Amino acid sequence: MTLELSSHVLSFSKKLFLSVIVLFLVFAICFMAFQYRREKEYKIELLNTQLQNYNDRLNDFLRGKDTLNLRLLDKYVHEHTLDELRVTLIDKEGKVLYDNIEQNLLYFSNHLNREEIKEAISQGSGYSINRQSESLGGEFFYSAQYYPNTNYIIRSALPYSVSLVRHLKADSHFVWFTLIVSLVLIFIFYRFTHKLGMSITQLQQFALKADRNEPIDTDLQGAFPKNELGEISQHIIQIYRRLHQAKEDLYIEREKLITHLQISREGLGVFTHKKQEILVNNLFTQYANLISDKNLSSTEEIFSIPELQPITDFIAKNKERTISKEEKRMSIVIDKNGRIFSVDCIIFQDDSFEISINDVTQEEEQVRLKKQLTQNIAHELKTPVSSIQGYLETIVNNPGLPREKINTFLERSYAQSNRLAHLLRDISVLTRMEEAPNMIETEQVNLTVMMQNILNEVALELEEKQITASNFLPHGLTVSGNASLLYSIFRNLTDNAIAYAGTGISITVRCFREDERFYYFSFSDTGIGVAPEHLSRLFERFYRVDKGRSRKLGGTGLGLAIVKNAVILHGGTIFAKNNPGGGLEFIFTLCKE
Repeated sequence: MTLELSSHVLSFSKKLFLSVIVLFLVFAICFMAFQYRREKEYKIELLNTQLQNYNDRLNDFLRGKDTLNLRLLDKYVHEHTLDELRVTLIDKEGKVLYDNIEQNLLYFSNHLNREEIKEAISQGSGYSINRQSESLGGEFFYSAQYYPNTNYIIRSALPYSVSLVRHLKADSHFVWFTLIVSLVLIFIFYRFTHKLGMSITQLQQFALKADRNEPIDTDLQGAFPKNELGEISQHIIQIYRRLHQAKEDLYIEREKLITHLQISREGLGVFTHKKQEILVNNLFTQYANLISDKNLSSTEEIFSIPELQPITDFIAKNKERTISKEEKRMSIVIDKNGRIFSVDCIIFQDDSFEISINDVTQEEEQVRLKKQLTQNIAHELKTPVSSIQGYLETIVNNPGLPREKINTFLERSYAQSNRLAHLLRDISVLTRMEEAPNMIETEQVNLTVMMQNILNEVALELEEKQITASNFLPHGLTVSGNASLLYSIFRNLTDNAIAYAGTGISITVRCFREDERFYYFSFSDTGIGVAPEHLSRLFERFYRVDKGRSRKLGGTGLGLAIVKNAVILHGGTIFAKNNPGGGLEFIFTLCKE
């Protein structure tokens, strides 16, 4: 995939290259112009020095003479002159005393206004380049020097011809040298800026990929040069990778949190300080709809529910308070349509807040049931304890009672103590099943053998009441479960039939069906049955169809409750029904494994 880089007319490297090259060329041109001028001035100064040397020699010649002899001067000039050299002798007042080219001195005007003459009088020497001669016409290079000892101004001049121009022209070799060096430096700098531009382009590509959250090439770090820019780029990539990894970790943790919230058993909603939704799970929406009695179109509408007005007021008051780092929390309980909800609100330091809604109906019901159970237990325990205490007090307070009467009271006390022991045992079994179901050990249990053993244990009771018991369980019928609890299922059903079904009846146990997961059992009798209004409450704790009769028979009222809980712990269900021909039948299932 090709990345579309920023559309600039010139890239950074080209801008840098052109900027530096422009500055370099300006510097090179200024340097060449300066050097050219300096070279030209040097040649002019050199020519002026040569002419002044000639003027000095001529002055030496004149200084040895007492009077000015023009003939000897002319002879000396012609013998010691250069080609095309013009020599002029001028006095301090500007009058021309001698000129080797023009012999007629009347032809010359006063020379005090000549540039080189003025400089010579004021500064001792002077020259003029490419000046038009007012006397002879033509352009000359003049070099004049004033000699106070003779009061003469000696001026020598060369015609400004092509040869002199070439002589005064600056040497161009340094120009070519400068150009060649400039080209070499430009090439070297281009290579440098090109590499720099490639590094910046790669860094730009990395930034674009990072911005688009695209995968970063693994060999990208090695593509940068081994310099400070490369090190900075590598550090940036490493920091990005760490941030990207941290982002992925946060994303994973966020997904875990979202998954946890969705499967949570409480409704959770997180909102910004402006009451805008951040994260809400399904239960929160369901509970909010239940509390409001209508389907909310958006989660933010919960703040208009009257039942949640205390939470809304609490959030509004928090905004008016001073800033505090302490956690702010509020809890309310809502009772709506027979269901009880616990609503908690926590406001965080950034003024965002969380609202959790829990359906505590079941917990409240369990509290109520436990309270009722405690009352029932106290009531059930009070009866045998009071009976035992009454019998023993009668024996103690009446020492003259006949032995037969004492034995009767002791037998009744013993029976009540057995009932009390059975009651405590059943309560212990129920508590163990409810509070620690996962701690119950399991094994392979042969139900056929177990049922036969139970019938053998109650054989005398069956004989006393003329009850016929039939075990039609298949041979070798086994399930994976807790032997003690499985025993309590069949034993309590048997005891219940013996105690309440009547005399001269028959009891039948059979497995009438099985599938891949369950066995289906029937435990029936041909007794008196149960009134239809009592069928749905047979498995409640301490519930008795005939309370007086059950106490007389020694029942605890917990047998069928134990049966139901044991069946549930083994993955099954149980219900009771009256047979059309008479009697009571329990239909239940047990999981095979």
